[in-house]
Amino acid sequence: MKVRAILNPRAGVRGSGTLEAIERGRPSWDDYAVYMTRSAGHASELAREAVAAGAEIVVAVGGDGTVNEVAQALLGSPAALGIVPAGSGNGLARALRLPLQPAGALAALEAGGRRRMDVGELNGQLFLNVAGAGFDAVVGRSFHEQGKRGARRGLLGYVRRCLLELRSYRPPRVAIEMAGERLELDPFVLTFANGPQYGSGATINPGAKIDDGRLEVVVFVQAPLWRVAATGSRMFLGGLERSSGYRRLSGPSATVTTGAPVTVHCDGDPRPPVTRIAVELRRAALEVVAPAATLADPDGPFVAR
Repeated sequence: MKVRAILNPRAGVRGSGTLEAIERGRPSWDDYAVYMTRSAGHASELAREAVAAGAEIVVAVGGDGTVNEVAQALLGSPAALGIVPAGSGNGLARALRLPLQPAGALAALEAGGRRRMDVGELNGQLFLNVAGAGFDAVVGRSFHEQGKRGARRGLLGYVRRCLLELRSYRPPRVAIEMAGERLELDPFVLTFANGPQYGSGATINPGAKIDDGRLEVVVFVQAPLWRVAATGSRMFLGGLERSSGYRRLSGPSATVTTGAPVTVHCDGDPRPPVTRIAVELRRAALEVVAPAATLADPDGPFVAR
């Protein structure tokens, strides 16, 4: 088995024990090497080189941004994506039910199986799990910028950024066209979801399957702060879809137009503000390695076979 691991040393990988686990790989990987990223975009470059060298699995070791970069280079190739979660949210890794410890994740990849999953595109930019253009995008941009300055990452750091941004956030007026339906509203949250959660266990799209050919657009209308707080807790406790103001549209594509530029993100990484958003799903575009138990579970992230 020819496997290449691409590790982002800035994504939260800490300690000699963690690095040793990655460097050891797994016994059945007789042709294995680890490469470190140096800058934004370098993971895609390294992944392309791995594919050209005949790698059968390319393992992204990092957060959702690193996973996204590696996946960009694997589309249309015979190589499968493996994930060792080492970021703040780890949304896709959690959806696949991968262990969060490196040694456990590597073992799950070695014993796991392959399935093809859908991927999304927002204005031509890849996302595997979720993209957005509402409050989550504003918080994601702030979280990203503060992280570069050394601010605290993880769930607590994200919650802190949410509380700070709530004071000044004003939702934009948008028009959403999807599956023959048109909505005009001021969404507090506007999320384009292929997977079920943002990360850290915060579920925004309950019951989502990542290979069903459907893209979900999740909308929350603006609400008082007490209702926002109650809704936020339901992302972790369950029952989100029963919340007042929650709406979910489904289809293969969607178009959103706004009167003023809005911040957007793809898998948590901010993108330049835009006034028009075209989102579509690419069916079965990426092969991913998932734990055997995940593949066998009819309530898991894949359509039951």
